[in-house]
Amino acid sequence: MAKIPEDVIEEIRSQVNIVDVVSQFVQLKQSGKNLFGLCPFHEERTPSFSVSEDKQIFHCFSCGRGGNVFKFIMELQNVSFPEAVKKVAEMENIPVEEKYFRESGPSQSSPENTQQKELIDLHEQSVKLYHHILTNTKMGQPALDYLHKRGVSDETITTYQLGYAPAQRLLKPFFDERKVDFQLLRKSGLFSEDQDGNLRDRFVDRVMYPIRNGTGQTIAFSGRLLTTDSDMPKYLNSPETDIFNKRKVLFNLDLALSNIRTGEPAILFEGYMDVITAFQAGVKSGIASMGTSLTEQQIYDIKRITHEVVISYDGDTPGQKAIKRAIDSFNEQKSHLVMKIISIPDGMDPDEFIRKKGAEDFKQLIDHAQAPIEFELNYLKKQYNLDSEVDQSSYIAEALKLISRVDSSISRDLYLNRLADEFSVAKQLLQQQLAPLIKQSAPAAETHPYHKQVQTVKQQKHFSLVEKAEMQLMNRMLHYHDIWLKVSNVSGFSFVDEQYQMLYLLAEGYFTKFDDYNVATFSNLISEDSLQSLLVDVDMLELPDNPTNAEIDSYLNILMHRAPVEEKLKKKRAELKQAVKIGDVDKQRALTIEIVKLEQQKRMKQQV
Repeated sequence: MAKIPEDVIEEIRSQVNIVDVVSQFVQLKQSGKNLFGLCPFHEERTPSFSVSEDKQIFHCFSCGRGGNVFKFIMELQNVSFPEAVKKVAEMENIPVEEKYFRESGPSQSSPENTQQKELIDLHEQSVKLYHHILTNTKMGQPALDYLHKRGVSDETITTYQLGYAPAQRLLKPFFDERKVDFQLLRKSGLFSEDQDGNLRDRFVDRVMYPIRNGTGQTIAFSGRLLTTDSDMPKYLNSPETDIFNKRKVLFNLDLALSNIRTGEPAILFEGYMDVITAFQAGVKSGIASMGTSLTEQQIYDIKRITHEVVISYDGDTPGQKAIKRAIDSFNEQKSHLVMKIISIPDGMDPDEFIRKKGAEDFKQLIDHAQAPIEFELNYLKKQYNLDSEVDQSSYIAEALKLISRVDSSISRDLYLNRLADEFSVAKQLLQQQLAPLIKQSAPAAETHPYHKQVQTVKQQKHFSLVEKAEMQLMNRMLHYHDIWLKVSNVSGFSFVDEQYQMLYLLAEGYFTKFDDYNVATFSNLISEDSLQSLLVDVDMLELPDNPTNAEIDSYLNILMHRAPVEEKLKKKRAELKQAVKIGDVDKQRALTIEIVKLEQQKRMKQQV
């Protein structure tokens, strides 16, 4: 397989700042030398995902993933190394000759990854077909008229690649003509299967909304029925597949990311048309969940990319209930997000409000969004008959519970004043009832995250004496060329662990091409995931500057003298255990003598 020349790879890497790339997907904050954020590869409550701008590498202290900018894109978008190089170059507008990517040959992906790519490709082809039918054919004209009537512009139709699945089933013949594997079509979610095993287009006579993942790849569809038909559901979504899990997807996240990254809050909507209409109106940080309730994964993805979310659900009663559920979900997950709530007047949904009132009025609603406590107090009022003294008392008791969760003592005082005035109750009495409630919620308040200091998790791995020596020696050898020369000239030297020895051999190759050590550059020469992670672990070690000869000699003594003795001791102890088990007294006696001698050798080596 032809490879992209190393100098081309290094030229791209050297022109890219990994912080700029990672920041498109993870909200990073400075903590010491490095930047930290929530890991995009697994869920965590405290940031343990680190990016070193100096070293141009990333590393997660929890899941262990690490590497340079290309490795980050490979892991995040599930692509091959050549594809990652191309994507990074495109992100930073670096011109690269296309021939390198044509010559890269087939990727060495796992069968699972290959099938996922094939399924995504089917969806991308389907997007193009549905969009072509909508915008360029007579059969798509009624669907195009429907979208225009709803105020969707041609530019927006193109941006979202909206389409139309006609009543005449065209998708299955389209793929049959291209000889796509039948089993792949079955797994795509694009077709339904009858009792005889025949596949038919799942989406018929529907305006098609492509659903993309966070990196912009189409993974599913939502189709809205164009004509009235009582036997068919108004909306039909793709079923869950190997590439689509509705609990893990936020609609429009890929397009919203760049705007959220510039400081705009994430605007959380209920429906696709709310997001699309808002985008067209200039509010381009909108996202939507794939159902009525937010999931843990969706909340995690939101807090990974922003510190502020504005909830903009429908203004009717179901919409207000959904807002309350969303607030509870964010609080239950301890999302630590600054939340604000938009109240859409007259029971309208955001799409309807923008179309009737205009973009500027909607932006005014965003600017005057309420704090969650404001919404919850108003929502709570609707649950009681406030003409009744009994209900007034119950409302005040519940309102005090809400107020107790407010962090600011000034804000709490303002809410108490309002409550006292509204119900003609002595403020002192309310303060007496509030005090114990504040104490109960204090632990939660103390961990509230709107502090400026970033709390991070650096999980300490436990290494044996030999492993620690290998790791520290490798770090010193890579960073100090005189130490590299000293150790590599020691007769009979090798690392004990096979992984370290392999890294050592790869480093030998690296230093024949490069005079200076750069971890991000070296990482390009390593194809194995485990070795890339090991290299990052080694490089992230925090060791004092200016190592001494005594330090290096100590590492060499451990690896060349103590480690072999330790290995022999381990074997002899295992043999002794077996001898005891079978009752071989003579062998027990002989092995005990050998172990004593090895222990003496070990002590002597320690004194060297």
